[in-house]
Amino acid sequence: MALYIKAAEVLEKAEMKQGALKTLVYDSKFANIKQLFALVCETEKFSSILEEIIESTKLLKQTKLKIHLAKVLVYDLLIGRGLKCGGSWKTMMMKHRSRLQAALARMKVKQNVSKNGDLLPVSVQRVVGVQLPRYARVNTLKTTVEDAVDYLKRDGFSYMGQASSLEDLTMKRKDFVLDLHLPEVLAFSPKTDFHDHFLYKAGHIILQDKASCLPAFLLNPPPGSHLIDACAAPGNKTSHLAAIMKNKGRLFAFDLDAKRLATMATLLLRAGVTCQQLANQDFLKVDPDSPQFKDVEYVLLDPSCSGSGMVCLRDDASSADDVQARLASLASFQLRCLNHGLKFPRLKRLVYSTCSIHRQENEDVVTACLQQNPGFRLVPLLAQWPERGLEPLTQCLRASTTKTRTHGFFVALLEKHSEAGNKRPEPAVQISKPEAAAPLGPSTCEKRPAAPLGPSTCEKRPAASEEESEASETEDTPTAAAEQADATPGKKKRRKRTKKKKAATVE
Repeated sequence: MALYIKAAEVLEKAEMKQGALKTLVYDSKFANIKQLFALVCETEKFSSILEEIIESTKLLKQTKLKIHLAKVLVYDLLIGRGLKCGGSWKTMMMKHRSRLQAALARMKVKQNVSKNGDLLPVSVQRVVGVQLPRYARVNTLKTTVEDAVDYLKRDGFSYMGQASSLEDLTMKRKDFVLDLHLPEVLAFSPKTDFHDHFLYKAGHIILQDKASCLPAFLLNPPPGSHLIDACAAPGNKTSHLAAIMKNKGRLFAFDLDAKRLATMATLLLRAGVTCQQLANQDFLKVDPDSPQFKDVEYVLLDPSCSGSGMVCLRDDASSADDVQARLASLASFQLRCLNHGLKFPRLKRLVYSTCSIHRQENEDVVTACLQQNPGFRLVPLLAQWPERGLEPLTQCLRASTTKTRTHGFFVALLEKHSEAGNKRPEPAVQISKPEAAAPLGPSTCEKRPAAPLGPSTCEKRPAASEEESEASETEDTPTAAAEQADATPGKKKRRKRTKKKKAATVE
């Protein structure tokens, strides 16, 4: 009974937009998370079909059940592996089983299909058979990739080396590889379960989709830095940031939901994170000019989104108008968060990510933000990544089940323009083209603030860091000094010749 009550609670909260499905499942603290997540995902997937069956049989009126509880019970009775409860609920559902089965059979006849899965919308059917690798990020705060691999080999797994293509991510049971893009991510066969494994329980590995590891990896804050994880719960990205920083520095993590934050605190404790400062606070109400954030140079922003990139979540059951209205509302919120994140005075870089496949939440939000914040530009990311952002924002990354073997995802990295380029002193020797000495590369980057929206302007300097910008300035300065030094002996010779002429005249 507890399984169905908890599943109904999760579905109701998800419908009320109180969180992503997976997060709500993990926040539930149910004893068997895997079982609950599977039931919730499958019920959500067949939601429209279950609603039609329940409505046609008038089940709610005859049983006094609430819709979400009725859905999970009907799913397991008709489509799942049978009811896993006893007592009055099972007696009640068995009483109505024949009518429910008849309603399902009529739907199949009407649509001329023989399988339950064939009743799903076509767009949902495309992902029903998708089996993604099981990804695990090695937590370098507690172990190394080498030690984790060695432990897994001694535990009966077969290490196949580092993957060289996406095809290498298709593996047999007990096989695993080192990912071809992210150096601390291991990939296993789809149904590998680590929830009871020592490495997981001890916090040595974090079960995290590969695409979800991209934001922290690309932001790459150095040890000792101050940074913000703006919408932090459930905390996987936060723990990843702490690992990259080697627990040195200060990591401010905000989340509006107190329960999610409490769950996150437990996760971070298990992961060995010590540099965090958690706050149950709305990120939009955080004051960027507060003294405690004066040294913040990096921000990771992964705001609430439609979750449309998650394999088990699709918004096809909703009407087109409902979907568009929700996307417009989400995009407005995401843009406010992004604009707010760019207000921290010492900010160098901000990474923006969503688990959405919709342009409105991804490229459109970034485009609007860059137009409103001309002091920032996009950084081209991972040239070898197989899926790019939609034109013209090809500097960004996208992820999908087909092209990257991950959940759907989007990542953009925004970088503040180097102030040194604007305040650079005039060179000692006049140069015919002053733009050539600017450390930002082509002059179009400075003259046209909106240039980061196009793919061509800044791709000549892929992922240039501030250190690289400073290096280019250092290289330019000796060149100007050398020209001045070369000119000096000539001036001295002319002075000597003049003195000689004057001396000759006097004589």
